[in-house]
Amino acid sequence: MEDTIAAISTAAAPGGIGIVRVSGGAARAVTGRVFRPAAAKKSLAAAPGYTALYGHIETPAGERVDEAVALVFAAPNSYTGEDVVELSCHGGLAVLRETLRLTLAAGARLAEPGEFTRRAFCNGKLSLTQAEAVMDVIGAESRQAARAAVAVQEGALARRLAALRDELTDLLAWLAAWSDFPEEEIEAVDPDTLAERLGALHAQTGALIAGFDAGRVVRDGIETVIAGCPNVGKSTLMNYLSGHESSIVTDTPGTTRDVVREEIQLGEWRLHLCDTAGLRQSADQIEQFGVQKARDRLETADLILAVLDASRPLTAEDVSLLQSCANRKAVAVLNKCDLPPALSPEAVRPYCPQVVCLSAARQTGREGLEEAITALFSTAGENPAAGVLCSERQLACARRMERSLTEAAAALTDGLTLDALSVCLDDALAALLELTGERVTEAVTNAVFARFCVGK
Repeated sequence: MEDTIAAISTAAAPGGIGIVRVSGGAARAVTGRVFRPAAAKKSLAAAPGYTALYGHIETPAGERVDEAVALVFAAPNSYTGEDVVELSCHGGLAVLRETLRLTLAAGARLAEPGEFTRRAFCNGKLSLTQAEAVMDVIGAESRQAARAAVAVQEGALARRLAALRDELTDLLAWLAAWSDFPEEEIEAVDPDTLAERLGALHAQTGALIAGFDAGRVVRDGIETVIAGCPNVGKSTLMNYLSGHESSIVTDTPGTTRDVVREEIQLGEWRLHLCDTAGLRQSADQIEQFGVQKARDRLETADLILAVLDASRPLTAEDVSLLQSCANRKAVAVLNKCDLPPALSPEAVRPYCPQVVCLSAARQTGREGLEEAITALFSTAGENPAAGVLCSERQLACARRMERSLTEAAAALTDGLTLDALSVCLDDALAALLELTGERVTEAVTNAVFARFCVGK
């Protein structure tokens, strides 16, 4: 934390602009050795925070490397909480690498992965949950994922956790005061009031945990399986949604025998789309393996697209597939709607409320499918923009907190002493403070920042 660090903070690819970021107590001095302002009377050392200076990157011998703009951020009003200088030059890799090399030779050391954000956390600029959201913002592949990550980065989750922390702390203080100072005029511990407050804490923690799946779907994408009987148009639908011929399409039943996977963007949703073998009994051993893989995917998918042939009535196999969609997030896709209809949406809705009519061959109906998926996932519990748990580490801490609150409620019901109840609440608070980073080990911190890229 006492070193001055530097790294290239833009992508390792040619671009219009590239940035070398320098942070630490000697940031101005280090960059002052490689950056020369065009105006002779100006200097980085004297520049106030939030100042931009135009000039050039130069070698110690005075050879110009590139023109650049130096942005100065004075501590503590910077991303890291330290003095920061960002050198913005042309985004050629050779120029950026030479600028970084000169900066390191001038006294900085190369930043470790995530070290800028780690310093922001250590200097109190970000909570640990906000720091974790930084990489989610960078890695977001959909507008929904970006909104959720930005909400956490801006403190939506931190505010929810702060309210839980304050309530837990207040409960512990109340129990301690009543237990340690019985002679003082302190409100007596009423079991009913205590049970009500514990119940509210437990419910809020449970809501956080329940919201993790909604956040995961938005952040990581929806595991989606296209399922149906042979020749209903599953592979044609796969090709329509993906925009290219990823699946082989023929009139021969059983053509698809393995799982074909594609990543697609459907409106605001990122889908991990899997085309599977047609669901039927077959004497072909290879096709049997494919059918079993399809059934396995059905068991684990976040979303089922149950494809039906709208030009023929429901078959027993169709009904079996629709029955497997019960209590699952599923859309019944009535394909081949360009042909004379033999199957109406009303006949399908008793099995699957979300029904979409489309023609994969004619490439029509995509918008209706997008609307159906939005209806399923936008109403699925938590609003990710309200701040949801965004990592397995956070989820594990929340579950420990929930268990401790359950134990506290049991201790109250069983008539145990207030000391026993306080121990359970202490454990719940410890789990919460580990989640927020207010009481966290070095090992946990290292694990969080290990997934960061250099330069961030």
